[in-house]
Amino acid sequence: MKTLRQVKIGETVKVVKLHGEGAVKRRIMDMGLTRGTEVYVRKVAPLGDPIEVTVRGYELSLRKADAEMIEVE
Repeated sequence: MKTLRQVKIGETVKVVKLHGEGAVKRRIMDMGLTRGTEVYVRKVAPLGDPIEVTVRGYELSLRKADAEMIEVE
């Protein structure tokens, strides 16, 4: 299982599954990260938190903890 946190800068991946429960999972889905969505990793902060990605044509910053809940391929 590969998570969004493990993706290198410049790679494009597809969301396979969202882990997490309730409000956290709902918040991730509301940001546009749903199954089948392509995600491009733009930048990672020096300490790894946050991660900046492009999803559905807009830039989004995610915390490491949230990025670990997103399984990609």
